[in-house]
Amino acid sequence: MKQSEIKQLSTAELQEKLSETKKSYVDLKMAHAISPLENPIQLRHARRAVARVATELTKRDGQ
Repeated sequence: MKQSEIKQLSTAELQEKLSETKKSYVDLKMAHAISPLENPIQLRHARRAVARVATELTKRDGQ
């Protein structure tokens, strides 16, 4: 998800998206621990998606 798409979401949608992305990241980590992922770069993308959403939420709380 791109930063421009994240900025258009409401705060409630961002909180929901954060929980979804965190869950998918944890699922990927668990799958990778059991047997290596075919594309381990998915972990990096998922982790960065979580960070993007969390950063936008933090920016909004500071305003």
